Amino acid sequence: MSSLSVPVTAPVHASGVVDELAVLGIECWAHHGVLEHERRDGQRFLLDLALGLDTVPAATSDDLHDTVDYGTLVAAVKAAVESDPVDLIETVAQRVADLCLAAGAVAWTRVTVHKPDAPIDATFSDVALTITRKRADA
Repeated sequence: MSSLSVPVTAPVHASGVVDELAVLGIECWAHHGVLEHERRDGQRFLLDLALGLDTVPAATSDDLHDTVDYGTLVAAVKAAVESDPVDLIETVAQRVADLCLAAGAVAWTRVTVHKPDAPIDATFSDVALTITRKRADA
């Protein structure tokens, strides 16, 4: 390991298993932003979710009830992002993280909110905020 490498420590479940389920590029149309035209016109937001969970029970049982129903979760995330406009993407990210952690099997989540059409007077490809949260009992 080079001296510039930073060790990464992933959250570990009681079983010792660390698994990560990702859903990338969830597209939403929402009216978040500080500027009046952002609230009025809305814009595209993209979300990436990473969910930390132990998938051994689901792999063993082959039962959806033993894991996260990511279809249902994505629908809830999309609805949460597209409602109740706020000023900051930090608030949007926390809202989504709270939803993810409410899914029973999720011990931790990493949420990235992309705002590719942010009102910046420069050429850029994306504005993105990533937050990581874990359940208090995880």
